[in-house]
Amino acid sequence: MTYISPRPHGRPERLVVVGNGMAGMKAIEETLERAPGRYAITVFGAEPRVNYNRIMLSPLLAGEKSFPEIVINDAGWYEANGIVLHQGDPVVKIDRERQVVRSRAGHEVSYDRLLLATGSSPIVIPVPGKDLEGVVSFRDVDDVERMLDAASAGGNAVVIGGGLLGLEAAVGLQARGMQVSVVHLAGWLMERQLDQAAGFLLQRELEGRGVTVLTEADTAEIVGTERVSAVRLKDGCTLPADLVVMAVGIRPNVDLARNAGLEVERGVVVDDFMTTSDPAILAVGECIQHRRQCYGLVAPLFEMAKICADRLAGIETNGYAGSITSTKLKVTGVDLFSAGEFQAGDDCEDIVFRDAARGIYKRLVIEDGRLKGAVLYGDTRDGAWYFQLMRTGEEIAGTRDTLIFGPAFAGAGAPANPSQAVAALGDDAEICGCNGVCKGRIVAAIQSEGLTTVDDVRRVTKASGSCGSCTGLVEGLLQAALGDGYEASEVKPVCPCTVHDHDTVRRLIRVGRLKSIPAVMQALEWRTPDGCHVCRPALNYYLLAAWPGEYVDHAASRFVNERMHANIQKDGTYSVVPRMWGGLTSPKELRAIADVAERYRIPTVKVTGGQRIDLLGVKKEDLAAVWADLNAAGMVSGHAYGKALRTVKTCVGSEWCRFGTQDSTAMGVALERLTWDSWTPHKVKMAVSGCPRNCAEATIKDFGVVATEGGWDLHVAGNGGIKVRPTDLLCKVKTPEEVEEHCGAFLQLYREEARYLERTAHWVERVGLDHVKARVVDDAEGRRALYRRFLESQRHAQDDPWADQTVRGTTRNEQPALLAAE
Repeated sequence: MTYISPRPHGRPERLVVVGNGMAGMKAIEETLERAPGRYAITVFGAEPRVNYNRIMLSPLLAGEKSFPEIVINDAGWYEANGIVLHQGDPVVKIDRERQVVRSRAGHEVSYDRLLLATGSSPIVIPVPGKDLEGVVSFRDVDDVERMLDAASAGGNAVVIGGGLLGLEAAVGLQARGMQVSVVHLAGWLMERQLDQAAGFLLQRELEGRGVTVLTEADTAEIVGTERVSAVRLKDGCTLPADLVVMAVGIRPNVDLARNAGLEVERGVVVDDFMTTSDPAILAVGECIQHRRQCYGLVAPLFEMAKICADRLAGIETNGYAGSITSTKLKVTGVDLFSAGEFQAGDDCEDIVFRDAARGIYKRLVIEDGRLKGAVLYGDTRDGAWYFQLMRTGEEIAGTRDTLIFGPAFAGAGAPANPSQAVAALGDDAEICGCNGVCKGRIVAAIQSEGLTTVDDVRRVTKASGSCGSCTGLVEGLLQAALGDGYEASEVKPVCPCTVHDHDTVRRLIRVGRLKSIPAVMQALEWRTPDGCHVCRPALNYYLLAAWPGEYVDHAASRFVNERMHANIQKDGTYSVVPRMWGGLTSPKELRAIADVAERYRIPTVKVTGGQRIDLLGVKKEDLAAVWADLNAAGMVSGHAYGKALRTVKTCVGSEWCRFGTQDSTAMGVALERLTWDSWTPHKVKMAVSGCPRNCAEATIKDFGVVATEGGWDLHVAGNGGIKVRPTDLLCKVKTPEEVEEHCGAFLQLYREEARYLERTAHWVERVGLDHVKARVVDDAEGRRALYRRFLESQRHAQDDPWADQTVRGTTRNEQPALLAAE
């Protein structure tokens, strides 16, 4: 293969791309790699945003991803490569004679080469009511936003279509709290990718999650006046609906090409080199038709993009010969893989493996001694190996008897070790289908750039950077390439009771709508009947964070300090710390503390570093009465014992200090009243300093605020413990309201993403400050959504445990059952 260098003289060729989606931009990425500097590139996109990973719309809908996390090429990438991007401005006309395109906004741009990547549009079935408000498709971010708006009010959703997109939409909407029904015309789900047996298993799994599935169901009418209210089927059944999602297929966008006089059938007709009937115009993606075939999956689109880039770079190749396609369902907790042809004909034979108890089904279709198709459900680990056998057309006669058991048993010469098995794949074996990354690309990057971790590979090649299902394959390649130099992933199971790591448990709790510890243990196949001291507190927190107001806190699954609402000391007594808002107190509160200390003979009264007073040496039998007396004076728990907000330390600020620039005390009190009693993965400490002299030590707190002349500097992820970690600057804001919104959003992101017992410092170091900024600072609407979720959680959380009569007794002698049980 010969790479063509840029022209030594004259201007670069003008390359115009119509379409800013995955196929078009993949072609540009590959072209830039092959022929840097050869083209001056202009891109027109119909959507008002940068290039993003469309197959990650399902996790975006389900709340498992944010938009910044699914962006493929951000604005900086276009700028760095000299690409002019017209966002939200589609091309409406091609003048082939003048070689000029004109956009909807009136921009005219000349081209030497034109690349069409116009994609496809969703098919809308022609039934009455299809144009009602509340009827949407599922093709882009705008569709997701419309679905989220509908889901925010709850109610019923009907998804028409039980294919890939329809099922992903259904699960995503259910995760958002809607009651979902799937209406599917065929006899089983995903009939184009699955056989009937696998379709049955998939339907059973979805119904177990609470999704209603109706097969052999034909839509007659969408009912409503201005807005949808129901869906009526031809058998007379009526389903209530506040939202209807059409997911019945796609149609190539060919109008632009047809109006320009290009050859068009179902799609824009291209040859093996992605060239249309006009030699100056190429086309890739869902809009094209190649050898009478149209494609709607990402892997063929990426293969086309590479051939297109070869053509643009002037590289001789054999061209594109079509694709064998594979499918994975982007639904957390469902392992499904399908590839090739699975409808066996007379000349084919089947190999089938069933394990009903474990929910595993495998079917291989063999024709003329070669693997032609595979369906895997419940165990998809060998999908990449089967897919490679199909792509290469390798003879399997010698391994036929053990083929169904995967490469570990495929004959004496096959590697049994999983990392060796993935290492044995050919260089062109696809590892990451979401981003079109083959084994050879990953191995080359590992060797040339010294990559040692999955995160390194993800950063350089994008492999495993989307749905994450190929992470195990990437780890296998790292282990094979580096041997002892491989740095194993830090992701480990929560505890020996389960195979699942913290992040997976959190996702499955949300997606599966699991709302009790027994439900989690049952659904996630816990190895022990009741869990252990490690997993039970973690599960209790994850459930509390996922379902505020619905999940009832399970006190017995908390650590002893949290169960007792006090810190146990080395002599068996307890310390009690009442809350002092922003470090402020009053004569009334001080008298109450003095009275309690004398009345119950508490030996030590100490001022803490968090500007509070600690009563040390409280006897267990006196706890309830101490709480009652402090509560009677208007004092609430300081949560000095909890994985929660501890303190908000302040200085006197502008009210008293001559150096103060803002009222830091009032700001601290406001933040503490906003955030008290908020349960978090680990303890949280905050501080507000009234000027950059930083007397409140805000820059070693989990969330620190430093006042300036112009407003407030917000800092995050500090730690003043054994290993001191200064904070990172999050952003600068001007008003107290902005401080509160950013604080609540940051804490909510921490509550939703961090692992149990992970401090903010460790969490930010793990996910990266840029990730936190993208969610809390750059994405204003996302920040407001986080803040709203925080406030909603606080609405259910802010109850003083000392005032709870079920926690403390009504008299000193009436001890609560919780204490007695202890």
